[in-house]
Amino acid sequence: IIVDKVNEGENIAVVLSAREKATDQLEQLLEKAAKGLDYKNDFEAFEKYQKHTFTNVSLSEEFKGLAKLFEGISLLGDYSPKIKDEVLAYGELISAKLITKLLIGKGVQAQLFDAREFMITDNTFGDAKLLEPISKEKVLLAFSKLKAETIPVITGFIGSNEAGETTTLGRNGSNYSAALLANFLDAEELQNYTHVGGIYTANPDFVHEARRIDNLSYAEANELANFGATILHAKTIIPLIEKNIPLRILNTFKKDNAGTLISAKSSKEGIKSLSVIEDVAMINLDGRGLLGKVGIDARIFKALEANNISVSIISQGSSERGIGLVVKRNRANQAKLALDKEFSTDFLAKDINMISVVNDVSVISIVGQDLSTFHKPYNALIKNQIVPLLFNNTVSGKNVSLVVKRSDLHKALNVMHAQIFGISKKINLAVFGHGNVGGTMIDQILKSATSIEQRKGLDLNIFAVANSKKVLLNKNGIPEDWKAAIDEKGQSYQVGDIIAYAKQQHLENLIAVDNTASHDFVAHYFDLVENGFDLVSSNKIANTLGFDYYRLLRDELAKNQKQYLYETNVVAGLPLIETIKLLHLSGENITGIKGVFSGSLSYIFNTFSEVDLPFSAILREAMVKGFTEPDPREDLSGNDVGRKLLILARELDLRNEFTDIDIENLIPEVLRNATVDFFLEQLDVLDEEFNEIKRNQKPGHVLRYVGDLHGDLQKDKGILDVKLISVPKESALGQVKGSDSIIEIYTESYGAHPLVIQGAGAGAAVTARGVFGDILRIAEKG
Repeated sequence: IIVDKVNEGENIAVVLSAREKATDQLEQLLEKAAKGLDYKNDFEAFEKYQKHTFTNVSLSEEFKGLAKLFEGISLLGDYSPKIKDEVLAYGELISAKLITKLLIGKGVQAQLFDAREFMITDNTFGDAKLLEPISKEKVLLAFSKLKAETIPVITGFIGSNEAGETTTLGRNGSNYSAALLANFLDAEELQNYTHVGGIYTANPDFVHEARRIDNLSYAEANELANFGATILHAKTIIPLIEKNIPLRILNTFKKDNAGTLISAKSSKEGIKSLSVIEDVAMINLDGRGLLGKVGIDARIFKALEANNISVSIISQGSSERGIGLVVKRNRANQAKLALDKEFSTDFLAKDINMISVVNDVSVISIVGQDLSTFHKPYNALIKNQIVPLLFNNTVSGKNVSLVVKRSDLHKALNVMHAQIFGISKKINLAVFGHGNVGGTMIDQILKSATSIEQRKGLDLNIFAVANSKKVLLNKNGIPEDWKAAIDEKGQSYQVGDIIAYAKQQHLENLIAVDNTASHDFVAHYFDLVENGFDLVSSNKIANTLGFDYYRLLRDELAKNQKQYLYETNVVAGLPLIETIKLLHLSGENITGIKGVFSGSLSYIFNTFSEVDLPFSAILREAMVKGFTEPDPREDLSGNDVGRKLLILARELDLRNEFTDIDIENLIPEVLRNATVDFFLEQLDVLDEEFNEIKRNQKPGHVLRYVGDLHGDLQKDKGILDVKLISVPKESALGQVKGSDSIIEIYTESYGAHPLVIQGAGAGAAVTARGVFGDILRIAEKG
């Protein structure tokens, strides 16, 4: 970059920061040395990385100086802020020396400038303030002696006090150094090359969908810097405003990157960006005695100011019952001691109960967000079980800050970013069971995902597919050949492993999809709900267990603000449960529900009523076509229809149990407990009884196996009957064809004319589509 600019005839000065994570590494070495731990291996690794393969550049003097400092720190077991600045300065000194030598090697007339010679500061080690008049004078003097065509290479971040002792300008202070120099030298533009291609709507390391912001005004950039944008030092913008010098943020590794331009111009619509401050702690003051007491805030600020501790956020309830504030993490304990001292008499008077420090927190600031639309990202956080610990809004009303647990930071940023910027909302699905229904549903989702994202703004991401033995996990989504992938890469698991994986990967908007028929899996519903999963299920078992379990599950869902949809529990993809819920919710008095609920038995009795064939032959044909279970007694027993009827009864707040249902079992008693093979060999036994039933019908009647919910449905329990009946062929029930289901809903408003819902009540494709529909309903509502 520098060589290209020189070759193009640009008149430039270069300000350098430490190489990559050098400052962090030096801080870690400081800590190890101070604690008496073995730091020498880390020091050798640091030296090797800094030298790299540049054998023509001697850095021995710098590393000797560092080694001597670390040896002294190790002997003393501690270090002062002054010594820390001296150590950290070596990051920039090494970087600048290295680049200067490399430029000379490429034919550029480069000259190294140690900024300590002209950037003069006060004595605040670690966050020194520049003494501008004397610094400007020294800078101009130094540059006046610069030979023509010589490129100055200057150390950023560091300076010295008037006694010549090394100081630093605060973290990311190299930007500030560059801005000051640009001001002193009347530069046309300041270009900041970094690891990202500009300022984004969020940190791209956390949010992959973050968008680059093309233009910012000085005021907007300053706001971002104040609220923690790591690319900008909080003081960087001020020297540029004074001289109206544009700042361009560019990517070091992408030459054609346009970056972000910061200037006096503002975008018409304003900007929004999510900024993060991580190295912070929260201090809570709690006490009933604070109620109505005047001047508490003033005392807090006075005590902290006396200890040179700044507060970035403070927030309290209207009653002043509790107050929370945010300070730098490394000053939190000192801040607590200062507040303990300030409020010592309040402790004795029991006005304050406790002052506590919470270390593992981060601050998220939404710059440009006003409160009128803040409910959307806030509600999305709550839905994802992220509860802000502290909330603050600026006087302008255009910036909102939240304190969250550090473990929630990644997920919180992604959830809020999607809501604020209209990015496709990512829905993370864990699918349990991939048989006929589950496998069909997975293929439907994969096939439709792109069009759904375009039409609905929903990014459906299946991160887990599990059967009873193995799970395939991929945070970015399963491949199209997922069946082969499960065989090759699937691993044994427990449900807790999938929950843990979702947490480790910070996955948001979680939905667990149960396409099993497992009694055991239903026991995991509580764990899934507690850990942030909504539920979608084609498995009807959870809704037909004891009423106590049924209520407990609903209570757990309400407590965790989670949804549970199961439209396919009764008649595949037909909108029956949702219709009944809406009618009941609206206050409509439903007086009865009656219908053909089983697609299998619908096909069998529709066919048996129309053709002159033995019942056993039609049953065998239904088995061949896949209409029945492998053991058709599961259909003929009537238990499945009974469960479906029970589910509908409970939707009306009835407290029925499965044992309350009067079910006509169509299997002869002698065959009910026989083996499947023996039962299938004896199917002809069924013919005489069913032929007799068919012959005894009135003319123009047909057989239908129905579920019937009736009685006084305003009481605790209704009457549930499941039985084979004969109905007029012209009736609604009599006209159903093939494997269709038909349900009649009787209400006070509709009177003798029921609301009728009819359609395919069985089949993998329609059931899978119904489950898919439930997923989309939760995704959109959430």
